[in-house]
Amino acid sequence: MNDSQRPTLISVLKELGPAGVLGIAWVTVPVIAGFTLLFALGPVALLLESQGSWGIVIYILVFMITSGCGILPTYAQAFLGGWVFGLTLGIPGALVGFTGGSLIGYVIARQVSRDRVEALIKRHDKASTIRDALIGRGYARTLGIVTLLRVPPNSPFALTNLLLASCRVPLKIYIPSVAVGMLPRTALIVGFGAAAATQASNSGSTDIQSFISESNGPYVMIGGLILLLGILALLNHIANRALERASRS
Repeated sequence: MNDSQRPTLISVLKELGPAGVLGIAWVTVPVIAGFTLLFALGPVALLLESQGSWGIVIYILVFMITSGCGILPTYAQAFLGGWVFGLTLGIPGALVGFTGGSLIGYVIARQVSRDRVEALIKRHDKASTIRDALIGRGYARTLGIVTLLRVPPNSPFALTNLLLASCRVPLKIYIPSVAVGMLPRTALIVGFGAAAATQASNSGSTDIQSFISESNGPYVMIGGLILLLGILALLNHIANRALERASRS
């Protein structure tokens, strides 16, 4: 199909079939479930803490399954890791969690999309050009570009898994790209969660809601959130500029 015949969103979704439905689910469900987790942070944190040394193992397994299946976003789970385990265990726990989750998402996406996305791409010149630029430049170049796709904070984890798997990005590129590309933003969120937990503990709070209700809680949370968003915005700008340069070269 020539690109002059622009397909509508409805027609694209029909062509994608189950892959289109999965894409919609993996955009909407994590948003809703993520806020639910944050509101239930206190009970969930207490449950993990009560498991002793098994708490981090349970955290990693749940992180892998829920992120890989597109149920919970990595942001909320990284914050939970920082809140419960601090930086020392929170960062490696989140790293193993989202890397394992990306592999689960890859398998699900490949089974659901099969050849539908590939066939759709071949029918559109622009889409084919973008796909070839993404995975047709040799191992090192492709690894760099795919890694940069993971760095921007506004890159949805589950949806990116679906897109990369559907484009047949090899696992030898896919796995290291997610581990390296998502580490900076995840470490920031884990650090924010750890700092929030420390401030909450100092004020005698056990969850976000009670901490925010304290006299200084709102100012601490808002100030920390503004700082976090500023750093994430800078990270997003740097990643997008690097990705633009890599795409042109």
